[in-house]
Amino acid sequence: MTQQQTPPDGPGRGMFILAWVFALVLLSWLFSGLLQERFNPNGEFASVWQGEGPPEVVLDANARGHYVVDGRINGRPVTLLVDTGATDVAVPARLAERLGLPRQGGVISQTANGAVAGWRSELDSLRIGGIQLQGVAATVLPDMGDDTVLLGMSALKRLELVQRDRQLTLRVPAG
Repeated sequence: MTQQQTPPDGPGRGMFILAWVFALVLLSWLFSGLLQERFNPNGEFASVWQGEGPPEVVLDANARGHYVVDGRINGRPVTLLVDTGATDVAVPARLAERLGLPRQGGVISQTANGAVAGWRSELDSLRIGGIQLQGVAATVLPDMGDDTVLLGMSALKRLELVQRDRQLTLRVPAG
């Protein structure tokens, strides 16, 4: 004869439920960390200096082959996605509002989803590890899906880029 187990009654039942809730919260936290690591494997990275030369940053590709890194715009933390197809650094409007970015003249940007109206702006500073750029052209776009900033050519053209074996090295040119 088999006996079917049931959860305990009274205070034991409360502890049983609390243990399950704790286990689910812990698993959710662990999995969200793993998902974030897959999206941005460069969250905590170190800049690399080659001797006395300019600073360089080495980024690992994420699971989808994109280069994502934590950086700073005007001293505030942001997540950057390297996008050589973007003319300017593209900042979602909600994030631009929080960063206090100025909105200058209107502009129409051609995106993968078609033409989008936005505003010109300028970043006082853009920092990626030990690399800092000043006065970077940006475009504020209202319909970007999340708070990820597209690191476009207005910043990337000031750097040397070397891609090899799922790594991208960003370096300030010497001289």
